[in-house]
Amino acid sequence: MHDSPTIDVRKLRIGLHVHLDLGWMEHPFPLNNFRISTEQQLETLLGLGLQRVRISPQRSDSTTLQSLVGEGVLSAEAAGVEAPAAAAADAAAVPVAPVETPEAVERRLRREALLAEQACAAQAERHYSEAGRVLRRSFELASSQPQAAREQTEAQVNGFLDKVLGAQEMAIRLLNEGAGDRGSMHAINVTVISLLLGKQMELSKSEMFDLGTGAMLHDIGKIELPDRVRWLDPLSPSVSSHERQFYQEHVSHGVTLGRKMTLAPGALLVLAQHHEYADGTGFPLKLGADRMSAAAKIVALVNRYDNLCNPATPAQALTPHEALALMYGQMKAKFDSAVFGAFVKMMGVYPPGSVVQLTDDRYGMVVSVNSARPLKPCVLVHEPKQPRNEAVPLNLETTPTLGIRRSLKPQHLPRATLDYLSPRPRVCYFFERARETGALDARGAA
Repeated sequence: MHDSPTIDVRKLRIGLHVHLDLGWMEHPFPLNNFRISTEQQLETLLGLGLQRVRISPQRSDSTTLQSLVGEGVLSAEAAGVEAPAAAAADAAAVPVAPVETPEAVERRLRREALLAEQACAAQAERHYSEAGRVLRRSFELASSQPQAAREQTEAQVNGFLDKVLGAQEMAIRLLNEGAGDRGSMHAINVTVISLLLGKQMELSKSEMFDLGTGAMLHDIGKIELPDRVRWLDPLSPSVSSHERQFYQEHVSHGVTLGRKMTLAPGALLVLAQHHEYADGTGFPLKLGADRMSAAAKIVALVNRYDNLCNPATPAQALTPHEALALMYGQMKAKFDSAVFGAFVKMMGVYPPGSVVQLTDDRYGMVVSVNSARPLKPCVLVHEPKQPRNEAVPLNLETTPTLGIRRSLKPQHLPRATLDYLSPRPRVCYFFERARETGALDARGAA
């Protein structure tokens, strides 16, 4: 297959069947080989940084191949088609395809957007599940095979970094709760948001690596705790002083395991300091901001945010918007001001998972946010005439006259809207290239 012809990535077009010689974390497509069917796929291919791309003439559209031969991009032999002169004679006998009506164009564009959205969602959920599998295996090996646990974790973090650092802009995507299990979901959520925040704060690649490794393993010390203590909220007034002290021991357990794994000093500091607070009220050492590492400041904030959204008791969960508002109103002093400011700027007022009402009175749920431009997220809107499994998120970036009026709790939605949007009690996050979101503009969503 590697003998198949290659062409300049700028010459790709709809109808060509391409083969990507890249790893699964290096591109957003569900498969490494596929026929290009949308302009969005072309744009994404251009953004991968490749100079040339392999194609399969046998699986490509013959008319597209003929046009490439006519332009001199491919030889007739490489394309496996007739020379242009012979092809022209044959083409004269081929009937011209009917012109699409505006309605047909709109249906086709919606269908293409839906397929692109479903492909991106499926890929993100697959990557999330794979990361969870790696994390669980690392935790299982931490005591008996610490070096193997470190190698698996670091390989996963490097895969994340290739994705985060390889794109100009990233989007934070909301996933279905089924994409992860309770044990790994928190660690992956914290890692994903921490890495995006680290990029926002322009950390170096080595700092990002330590940040990602520390975030993935920040709670590894909990494997030494019994289940009844493992999921406690240390800030809850219902937790006894004895339980709180027992719970806090997971930090020292984690540092001990991290040393056995020979983690880098920067990653170890995250394990040691992820419960410290900038105002000196954290544990175990009550450090202030001036004694915390940059990576630990990030993970301490993101850890608290995710625990508010995904507490041990789902009934106590806050919506992402509520969690952000609570942190801003009552916990701001606990976090480094620069880190907190960058976090709010990145997540926006309505982070993914927030249930909202638009300025045209429709209800929706924020499903993705461009971390560089978060004020206009993509929203899954309740459209009674559109089946839920055919719904495509509405991109508010392309609809300047439409915005978000307010956030609300899921239980305050009309029953039909609640059933349609189906907000989950637990929030899962992953990242993707910002331009991969398959959202429609206002015209396509009508």
